[in-house]
Amino acid sequence: MLLHVEPVAAEVAAETLAFNEGLEAMLAKIPSAHTVPPALVRAGRRAGKGTFPAPVYLPNMRDLEIPARGGPVRLRVARPPSAARGVYLHLHGGGWMLGAADLQDPALTALAAATGLVVVSVDYRLAPEHPFPAGPDDCEDAARWLVEHGARVLDAPPVFTIGGESAGAHLAVLTLLRLRDRGDLARVFRAANLVYGAYDLSLTPSQRAWGERNLVLSRPLIEYFGAAFAPGRSLEQRRVPELSPLYADLRGLVPALFTVGTLDPLLDDTLFMATRWRMAGNPGELRVWPDAVHGFNSFPIALGRLADAATYEYLARMLPAT
Repeated sequence: MLLHVEPVAAEVAAETLAFNEGLEAMLAKIPSAHTVPPALVRAGRRAGKGTFPAPVYLPNMRDLEIPARGGPVRLRVARPPSAARGVYLHLHGGGWMLGAADLQDPALTALAAATGLVVVSVDYRLAPEHPFPAGPDDCEDAARWLVEHGARVLDAPPVFTIGGESAGAHLAVLTLLRLRDRGDLARVFRAANLVYGAYDLSLTPSQRAWGERNLVLSRPLIEYFGAAFAPGRSLEQRRVPELSPLYADLRGLVPALFTVGTLDPLLDDTLFMATRWRMAGNPGELRVWPDAVHGFNSFPIALGRLADAATYEYLARMLPAT
């Protein structure tokens, strides 16, 4: 796997740097999420007062409720405009504490339209109210439901893919590992889309070295999220496969696309995981985007659109020929 930073046009690079400067200035004026109660941060995000653009709720979305070990789990569904080519199980980001299945309707709809996949986002339980293993359990239960019932309920062929952003990418890998270890269902999925994931909760070098600088993430915020997700565990105690999949046996998994930016504290997580993924015998592709911050494709900038287009192309390429 060749390691290089994706080339971009000069105007894209200039826009990215200007955006980063404005983002950092804006974040310096508002309280960091680790200093505010989670309920207030969640309410602020719904009101469009947080880091990311205000959510847009689309009327074309459909909600389902499925049974799970921890109680019913809501799924948010976006359909493609034409006949479905398969299903994409989406796990949202938010540090295992924030986010929800209905906070990215336009992004899910765009992915469905570009790939022909029915996109199913999981409203898994959040920390600190529901720490590990609640969220991973919900994601695993959603994956098992999807494999058993999804094709029929969603009117789609039984072709499954999985992915997520940040904590969602972490949960996607945990889900694949659980499915592999509990019946080899991981191979039912044709591909994984893993976007700036956190794969080592004991902190990779890029996380440890990042410091106080706030570009969506800071080291204090990373540590806050990890402590809420896995309370009572030291950094060393989090270095176990069920929490930190970077330390797992990765054999027998699926092809994956890894995406990250060079200005992301989680850069090493992706670089290390992509390498280990390939060394374990799984096909893997890596896209590193210049000067991209954590969550960069959630913002209306050209670099994010380029990364999304690469994701769409990859997922469509992994589907059976039509």
